[in-house]
Amino acid sequence: MSEKLPLPAAPEAIELRHLRAFVAVADELNFGRAASRLYLSQPALSRQIRALERLIGYELLRRTTHRVELTSAGTALLERARAVLADVDVAVAAARAAGDDMAGRIARLMDPRHAIVGTAHRQELREAFESLLAEFPVPAEIDTRPLSAGGVPSFVLTPGSECPPTVLYLHGGGYTMGSAYGYRSLVGAFCVAAGTSVLLPEYRLAPEHPYPAALDDVIRAYQWLLDRTDDPTTLTVAGDSSGAGLALSLLATIKQRQLPLPGRALLLCPWFDLTCEIMAETASAPLLMLSRDSARDYLQGQPVRGPVLDPFKADLTGYPPMLLQVGTGDALIHEARLLAERAAEHGVEAELDLYPVEAHVFHMFWSFLPEAAQALTRAATFRPAQD
Repeated sequence: MSEKLPLPAAPEAIELRHLRAFVAVADELNFGRAASRLYLSQPALSRQIRALERLIGYELLRRTTHRVELTSAGTALLERARAVLADVDVAVAAARAAGDDMAGRIARLMDPRHAIVGTAHRQELREAFESLLAEFPVPAEIDTRPLSAGGVPSFVLTPGSECPPTVLYLHGGGYTMGSAYGYRSLVGAFCVAAGTSVLLPEYRLAPEHPYPAALDDVIRAYQWLLDRTDDPTTLTVAGDSSGAGLALSLLATIKQRQLPLPGRALLLCPWFDLTCEIMAETASAPLLMLSRDSARDYLQGQPVRGPVLDPFKADLTGYPPMLLQVGTGDALIHEARLLAERAAEHGVEAELDLYPVEAHVFHMFWSFLPEAAQALTRAATFRPAQD
């Protein structure tokens, strides 16, 4: 049996723009018309054709003062180039259709909650948020048990085999909504990815329990974890949205009280600017309204000053390495960037991961959104450089 010799690989420098330029000229047999079709200047189009010919090593188009015609090399390339471009167009269309489907699915889940912002009472918003959380599956291998962590009602989520919790996760919800029970899906997925147990406290919510009630609760929960470990650097403090803001308040308090700091911090789509000034330029009206109402209910007249309530007033020196994650379409992206920059200025290892997603706390959609699953896996396996 005879063997076919492999064809030589195409030069890596050949790009789709080269092929599109060649096909356009081959179709029009006129550089001027082809340039107009591609919205290029004629000199730019000519440069692309010359670059392609240099990369291939043969003349593809023969030019005279009156006409343009294909060479034999050009004829051999033309139909194959058309096929390559057609395949790319199909692949891009498929990717966009999948993206549109994902975006539509997220919108269908989020729309009922967005629709009532500004008109509903607090309890209606809470119920809508819990209904949203209930849409997401809890991983089958997760075992959930209730306990009291320093007097704070909590859950411990364990991925299959029993192991002591090493992660304190603070749920989001603008300090006024959300629950440990509702967050079993997101935190359960994190547990599976990390292979460790997580303490999920049911901290008190505003406006019934304004600042510093939630912070007092998470301090007690953190102390409960400290009492059960010989090495605080094995501990992780994590949170999303306002839960990430609460995590920053916790770190500032830990430092003030000279308690042992955890080994790392995971901040998912963090909201920490309780003045809402940073998000004001980019946030949608419903998000900005909801955030301002939540900050007002949480603070109840307490000024936003000092390191506990404002990370920009805190000396971050000595803080644990932190990973920040946010979607590129999230209005809170600027807060994440500013915090990462400030941390670096204070000598803190801070990594900022951006994902091409618009939804806030997109991690909730881990069961069907690839970017969410990737982000949770990345957070679960984040290890500071000095480890």
